[in-house]
Amino acid sequence: MSSGQLEEILEGVRTGKIVPYLGPGVLADVTSAVDGSPIPAEDEALILAMNGGQPLNRKLMEEFPRAAMHLELKKGRKFLTNFLFNLYDTTRWTGGAVHEWLAALGLPYVIDTNRDLRLQDLYANRPHTLVAGIARIAGTDYRFRLWEHDGAEYRAIDLDAVNSALPVLFKPLGTPRPDATYIASDADFVDYITELMGGFAVPHFVKQSRQDKRYLVMGLRLTRDTQRMILSDLIVDAASPAGWVLIANPTAKERRYCESKNLEIVECGIGDLLAAAASQSIS
Repeated sequence: MSSGQLEEILEGVRTGKIVPYLGPGVLADVTSAVDGSPIPAEDEALILAMNGGQPLNRKLMEEFPRAAMHLELKKGRKFLTNFLFNLYDTTRWTGGAVHEWLAALGLPYVIDTNRDLRLQDLYANRPHTLVAGIARIAGTDYRFRLWEHDGAEYRAIDLDAVNSALPVLFKPLGTPRPDATYIASDADFVDYITELMGGFAVPHFVKQSRQDKRYLVMGLRLTRDTQRMILSDLIVDAASPAGWVLIANPTAKERRYCESKNLEIVECGIGDLLAAAASQSIS
């Protein structure tokens, strides 16, 4: 990648024309405030944490949603939700250079496909709208909940009460706060993706504001169908090209997918992008 192209991407992020899209790789430097242990983020680490450090059989170890479905059927939904709440809310986590960089920019729209609270913690003193994904919940036509933060606390709001002037933090796979909701097991993903494809998992005001935006996908490998399907539907109505994906060593499968979605692969790591951003801020 040329330095000019990198500068273009960073400028687009700063101005809000390019929307950051965060995957589990951005959590690589997030650690426990108590003992310095890394936050479980990728599939295997999450599965081991969920199962008390013990591996499951080989097929279940391949994907967290599959393993989560297995343990949900075996131990109940409460087991799964308690695990995720204790992991992300009860435990205090620190770090996250990507989160700190983005929070400092005060961006209008960020998509965070992780279930942790790092961005919400960094947004805790600023008004914003939180969109949290939900699944397998009756009594609603939608697969999201809306919350408005006034700089001190959240309050639930309806679609017609959304303040369009506020920045939006979209957590499609859920969050522990202010009311824990998670897209975690296979059954959750089937329900969520079905409604996402039908248009019921993205609020109308987001659909309007995302017209002709581009995206910068960070920390996400595109080797799984679920990841690709969610990304495909969340970047609908993107500009052309649709944006960039940071993958240091992309597979042929990832190259084919990105080409089909008009996304350009940037063969570098998150650290390279942050170094360039820091260099620009100094100069």
